[in-house]
Amino acid sequence: MPTTDELVDLNSEFAANFSDHDLQVAPIRKMAVVACMDSRMDTFKLLGLENGEAHIIRNAGGIVSDDVIRSLCLSQRALGTREIVLVHHTDCGLEKVTDDGFKNQLETELGIKPRWSVESFLDPYVDVRQSMQRLVVTPFVDATYMRGFVYDVSTGAINEVTLD
Repeated sequence: MPTTDELVDLNSEFAANFSDHDLQVAPIRKMAVVACMDSRMDTFKLLGLENGEAHIIRNAGGIVSDDVIRSLCLSQRALGTREIVLVHHTDCGLEKVTDDGFKNQLETELGIKPRWSVESFLDPYVDVRQSMQRLVVTPFVDATYMRGFVYDVSTGAINEVTLD
């Protein structure tokens, strides 16, 4: 059952009490966060952020894809962000699939494989390092002030990951 009508009603309540009308387009912390889309992660809450403080870029796995690099490039060059925070997490759905298996399933069902990569992984710590390395080597993003973390969905803690 679609529930979008319920969301429209909830938005009416939100709009009636809306108080963020004076926020600027550029985040005041000059920060961009790349995180997984997992519904258990309230990215603002787990990092103690408020609206207007950071750009939040989310996708399956928090993967640093070409589109994430595009978004970070715009965030830095057009809107002044300087700091990048990566947040992957434990018990991620991408740990439960394989690239070939998922693509083969789609091909069997739909008759065509997607051109995009699933980017499944086994260890979120290793995957954060890979994402960090992608940002280090791209010429489009300044990764000078970058840190990576794995959010533990069972404790709420973030654990830092380094490139070393």
